[in-house]
Amino acid sequence: MWRRTAAWSGPLPEFWRNSGYRLLQKDAAGRLSITDDFLRAYYLRPEIHPVEESCDAELRLHAALMDAPRREIGAAEIESVLDEDARHNYRMLLGFRDRLLAAGTVEGCYMGLFKGAVDVPPLFIEQLAHVILRNLLEGCEDPLRLRAAELFFREQKATLQDGHLLLADRETIEMHASGNRYGSIGKLIVEAQGALAAVNLDVLERANAGIYWERESRHDTVISLTYGRPALDALCGVIESWVAHFHGLQVRVKPLRKIEEARWAWHIGLDAESTEILNELWSGGEVDPGRMRNIVALFGVEFAEPAAMRPDIAGRTVYLALSANADQVVRMKPQNLLLNLPLNEA
Repeated sequence: MWRRTAAWSGPLPEFWRNSGYRLLQKDAAGRLSITDDFLRAYYLRPEIHPVEESCDAELRLHAALMDAPRREIGAAEIESVLDEDARHNYRMLLGFRDRLLAAGTVEGCYMGLFKGAVDVPPLFIEQLAHVILRNLLEGCEDPLRLRAAELFFREQKATLQDGHLLLADRETIEMHASGNRYGSIGKLIVEAQGALAAVNLDVLERANAGIYWERESRHDTVISLTYGRPALDALCGVIESWVAHFHGLQVRVKPLRKIEEARWAWHIGLDAESTEILNELWSGGEVDPGRMRNIVALFGVEFAEPAAMRPDIAGRTVYLALSANADQVVRMKPQNLLLNLPLNEA
């Protein structure tokens, strides 16, 4: 059941404190430079932090990295760690660390991840998107825009209720449904009766948007992406800021009910399902109505400077789509916005 509550009042607090934003520094271009403290935060992750059973070699390796986060680690040091999983985690993390250091900025590393085969865990990609958005949304006073931005780095569960297309945080939904919200006793009740598996979350609207400030780290608010709702406009604003931050281009993004052009010039799927659907439609194929209903949002993108676009389609509208998969999970790929825009490379 979805419900609405009163708005937050008072000064705006810090948001997304777990993004790592305060561990980084901005360069002259406003991008996030890699710092030692940012690297140390990765070494403190549970996958890397030593445990009671850790061997002496692992303890020495971890201490050396905490003391000198950029220290070059030889293969022999990793191989000396007895636990196989720990060795694997160190290889993975240090490879990612080296990408960060080579790029120099979080944004540079993010873009570089997609220039070849992606060989880093999705968790790292999502974390980079998280902190990049925290940077470009610094000073934002619109809770709906912040909540909409969570789509860029957190999976959502789509639900149609009373004519509204609602998106809730997938991890939060699963936590509620499993009974974890209520502790071990609550979980047993859920497993036995299923009565507490119904999730009660708050729908974020203009009238109550202030509640986001005290709950932003709980991910327990819901937004409606129904055409005409303010959260959809807020998502358009995030997309505009994302493109401007990486490409320095001003674009206008607006929600659409449908694509009116019979033979449009360019489209971008913001997830795997949308890419397939738009490709099939553009090529003249028929898409099953059930799959079409998986589209949760359509957008039209217009460039402020058409000369920034490929000459053959300059001035034309670029269409975006965001969809849920067969399980009604929305997995947005914000990198598609950066890699697939029809830019005039010349």
